[in-house]
Amino acid sequence: MTVGRDWWIVIGLAIGVTVSNAFARFAYGLILPAMQSDLSWSYTQSGWINTANALGYIGGAVLTFLAIGRFPAKWLFSIGLIVTALSLLMCGFGEDFWYLTFWRILAGLAGAPVFIAGGTMAASLFPNDARRNALAIAGYFGGAGLGMILSGALLPGLFARHGALFWPEAWIGLGATSLVLAPLSIWAAGQTEVSRKTGKDDASLPVAQMGFALLGYGLFATGYIVYLTFIVASVREAGMSAAAISGGWVIIGIGIILSPFLWRPVLARWASGVPLALACAVTGIATLLPWVVPSVLGFALSALLFGLAVFIGPGAVTSFGRKNLPQALWGKSVSLFTLIFAIGQTVGPVAAGAIADVTGTVDTGVIVAGGILLCAAALASFQRPLPQS
Repeated sequence: MTVGRDWWIVIGLAIGVTVSNAFARFAYGLILPAMQSDLSWSYTQSGWINTANALGYIGGAVLTFLAIGRFPAKWLFSIGLIVTALSLLMCGFGEDFWYLTFWRILAGLAGAPVFIAGGTMAASLFPNDARRNALAIAGYFGGAGLGMILSGALLPGLFARHGALFWPEAWIGLGATSLVLAPLSIWAAGQTEVSRKTGKDDASLPVAQMGFALLGYGLFATGYIVYLTFIVASVREAGMSAAAISGGWVIIGIGIILSPFLWRPVLARWASGVPLALACAVTGIATLLPWVVPSVLGFALSALLFGLAVFIGPGAVTSFGRKNLPQALWGKSVSLFTLIFAIGQTVGPVAAGAIADVTGTVDTGVIVAGGILLCAAALASFQRPLPQS
């Protein structure tokens, strides 16, 4: 396989993250204000719809954890991608709260194997070149940036033009775009080879020795999802325009795309929790920045820092597993980290929504999330490389 072909595989796999994360999870933050206005939802209900997605993600992570060594990663990735796209499409065809809950759960259930299997396949590329491998891993997760740019460039302007009643069309558009992008991702998955589990590889992961990374990653998930769920509602409350909101979302996407090049030396150098700790710290600072510098400039800087760091968290734990575990356990490691991540991000949106309902402002929940991210950084910094057998 040529080096150029490998990079096309990275791009194709990264589109899976565009669908499973940028469209299926993050774009809800852009659509939420319109749904909340049209459907008269409280902040708790608004947070629940993203929590429902995270609950599905937990189920998907558990199933993938059990299946990743027994079924080809490319199957899990491809089936999950198609089901995720169809779930997004179906969100545009009903407004009942529990109807939407069902499809958000299914999108999470299907999105988890896309994210996990794709990360495992990306980690298998460039096995003899640490710097290229680190770039491939970070570049895979950077695929969310494309989705952030597409949704951020289009949706706020469309809502400003058509009003809150446009939200079903927004979901349909995301689903249709996902189906158009899917063939390239499925092709890329078919070009990879990931080691399957054998009897002697059936050993358990050294979970206790991974404890600080797992705890830090769980808190990272709790904090970051609050930002992406409620930041648009928050800056709208502060009176920012649709253009400013659109610009901020696009800046996040640009930051995600640039982040692999900025963080490649960090991911290549450390086998400890240092990369995860740094990613959590930068994300926490970004989350608090709009309330330290309450202006369009503050929001733009926040968006840039957030984009540059948010997907380095997943990249860091994927790289941690690759550096510290045999290849047959990489998928299991990514699955475990994703399960912990899914649990953390389940708590975040509904808890922040409840805090917003009690305090009367969404800002309070987001500020708490920033503090949680800084705690995540402190915990992750204690993670040491695993002893090599």
